[in-house]
Amino acid sequence: MKGLTRKLGRWIEDRTGLWSAFIRLARHPVPPKVGWAYVFGSATLTAFLLQVVTGITLATAYTPSTGEAYQSLEFITDKALLGNFLRGLHFFGASAMVVLIGIHMIRVFLHASYKYPREVSWISGVVLLGLTLAMGFTGQLLRWDQNAVWSLVVGAEQAGRAPFIGKILAHFLLAGNVVGGATLTRFFAFHVFFLPALIFGFVGLHLYLVLHNGISEPPAEAGPVDPATYRARYEERLEREGKPFFPHAAWRDIAFGAGVILVVGVLAALAGPPPLGRPPDPTIIQADPRPDWYLLWYFAVLALLPHGTEKVLIVLLPLLAGVVLLAVPFLSNRGERRPSRRPWAVLSVVAILTMVGSLTILGYQSPWSPDFSPEPLPDSVVSTLGPQAATGAHLFRQRGCQNCHTVAGVGGRRGPELTLVADRLTRQQMVLRILNGGNNMPAFASILKPREVDALVAFLETLRAPGTTDLPRDDPETGASERAP
Repeated sequence: MKGLTRKLGRWIEDRTGLWSAFIRLARHPVPPKVGWAYVFGSATLTAFLLQVVTGITLATAYTPSTGEAYQSLEFITDKALLGNFLRGLHFFGASAMVVLIGIHMIRVFLHASYKYPREVSWISGVVLLGLTLAMGFTGQLLRWDQNAVWSLVVGAEQAGRAPFIGKILAHFLLAGNVVGGATLTRFFAFHVFFLPALIFGFVGLHLYLVLHNGISEPPAEAGPVDPATYRARYEERLEREGKPFFPHAAWRDIAFGAGVILVVGVLAALAGPPPLGRPPDPTIIQADPRPDWYLLWYFAVLALLPHGTEKVLIVLLPLLAGVVLLAVPFLSNRGERRPSRRPWAVLSVVAILTMVGSLTILGYQSPWSPDFSPEPLPDSVVSTLGPQAATGAHLFRQRGCQNCHTVAGVGGRRGPELTLVADRLTRQQMVLRILNGGNNMPAFASILKPREVDALVAFLETLRAPGTTDLPRDDPETGASERAP
């Protein structure tokens, strides 16, 4: 048996050269003092391979059709053997991949490993970052629930506002004029075939470039980069101090990769996948779609942009970010690499992380989104109301005013808080705001009856600071508002 195995090994080596190629890779020299900071690239690849394995497994039970996609996910989650665990692995694996590639790029940027001769390595990494985010976006739609479908509708609507290419972008996203079977088929094809194929291709290029140009030394061990002398100096140091990749550096990659899989597995087992929302229903327009956490920051950016500017910036901002990232190695491909000598690089990373973190938190809070299930108004507000004001309080909730306006800490935050509205608006001003709307508030003139408007205003007139007994009144001659002494 042992002799047969040796013969088989020699036969494979003679026909393919795989064993010698593997040995050359394992013995590839790396600079000394390459530590744990260098493990995030291989860990990202580990997370991607986990996504491939779990994705293939899930695809065997998933049906990419509008009539059966949601039901197939329900089957996978609730009835298939280990289906819920596999969905959890796939979800947390995607999150791990985003986090790890982000940390890897931050490390490369802070260490200035993008400088000569590794400019193309950085460019391929930027492309891989974009492909990773695209995988996350396309994967969310495949859940085919209310949140996923409406997220795509909102995204296509925003993309359609872009000048010149808006209609083309929207048509491309929807695979037509409306969300339908072609939309799901297109996203399934991109998520399962096109994007993974591109990622495999760019990963291959990235690894080839690592072998071709070598792993960059730790900044403290390397002097300033001079393209005229760098290669000769690097090769001379590798010849003198270099150590084989295996086992000198490989054991850390293996250990950390195993840790990533373990953490993802534990999260999948304990937390499970994101719950499925309600099946998609185009007749239900009261939806609050939002992307997965790693795209929430951009969701917040679009929500906070001044009205009208999102038409241009929804496309311009990603393009600008991509251009800046791609330009980094050409703006500075020589000179100092140590972060302590490049404070602008450290400050840039801190600023970006602070911005993305703050916007992500804001994306979870979504103060610009209506609250479609607000709690009832507290007793402190409604317990002492008269009959007309009580009717107005009921209308305030029934007509959806409470979805966007907060009263005594209850309600949405899309519109101004109305807890003390009677201290700043007169009765006439309230009536005009209700009837005419404005600032994203719809006009209710054709919706409410006069007695309903009176009831709403009667309720709003009770919302004032404690101890205030007199309401603002309008001067009958000037129309100016004044408060009685």
